[in-house]
Amino acid sequence: MDGTWGSLSKPNTTFSLALLRKLSEDNNTANIFFSPFSISSALAMVMLGARGDTATQISEVILYFDIWSMSSCTVELNNPEAKFVLSVANRLFGEKSYSFLQEFLTKAKTHYNSELEAVDFRTKCEEARVKINNWVEEQTQGKIKNMVVKGMVNNMTKMVLVNAIYFKGKWSAPFQRSNTREVQFRLNKKDTKPVQMMELKSHFHHASIDETDETSPLTHIMIALSPDQLEDLLTAETFMEWTHPHEMERGEIVVKLPRFKLEEKYDLNKVLSSMGMVDAFDETKCDFSGMSSNKGLFLSQVSHKAFVEVNEEGTEAAAATGNLVADSVSFFTADHPFLFFIRNRITKTILFAGRFCSP
Repeated sequence: MDGTWGSLSKPNTTFSLALLRKLSEDNNTANIFFSPFSISSALAMVMLGARGDTATQISEVILYFDIWSMSSCTVELNNPEAKFVLSVANRLFGEKSYSFLQEFLTKAKTHYNSELEAVDFRTKCEEARVKINNWVEEQTQGKIKNMVVKGMVNNMTKMVLVNAIYFKGKWSAPFQRSNTREVQFRLNKKDTKPVQMMELKSHFHHASIDETDETSPLTHIMIALSPDQLEDLLTAETFMEWTHPHEMERGEIVVKLPRFKLEEKYDLNKVLSSMGMVDAFDETKCDFSGMSSNKGLFLSQVSHKAFVEVNEEGTEAAAATGNLVADSVSFFTADHPFLFFIRNRITKTILFAGRFCSP
């Protein structure tokens, strides 16, 4: 693995799994979908303006990697010659009565291709909300609407971090629509729901996972694992081991995946605070003196929204087309809840992570 990507891959994977577990705590049967890469890159951008304990806490949550790795990764993912469309909407919206330091604005643009936009929360908070939503909708090609709902911002809002991501790509080996059938998806041991199940028989790279009897397909863009049997075993080390090219063979596999669409939104203040990022949300403790010389600037809101659609042609909100990885047996049928991870095969970063529990 290239040294640049190696320094980014492990912290990205560790953060992805930690956040997945946190989002699962309140409801372990809910669908989950988020982009750990875009969340961590947005927080890394905020960290450019953080100082003292505020910076330390952000660093410890995202397991901070060097800026150059993130910058290089962003350039790679935004490659105009790539056979996919990836749109990451990362922006800080700050109360315009605060003066923001030019050094911070320059670094945010240089390293993360992101900006801080001054808006009038104090006297025109609804106008600011509409402006934020219009920008996100434009950046995600209309897929993510109404990012900031009414009541989320008010005249006391100081700064909002908005984070949304959209991807569209095609499978390297498309599923045929004529093979799609309605089957029953097992929600649990008793209940089922109908789902449109896609089927594909093709040659893929695959790996055998010894820790479970469950047939678990992994792809360089979609890694589907049974939560009941593998969630406890899943660490950054095991994830990277299972998906390492040296662990894979090539063979014919029959894969059955449900056609599905997820759109999930998270207000991450509580989750990030529980992971240790406390001061950034506390007006009395936060230190964003590298962002503004004004006192009292703090993060009022961190909002994240991600959209995924998986169908026969390909994926929307996935990372890149890639090879399938499966267990050594020749069949996999995802007719029960599964975890999935969408990863870029060059940078080895998890762009998306999720759990599909119910159609």
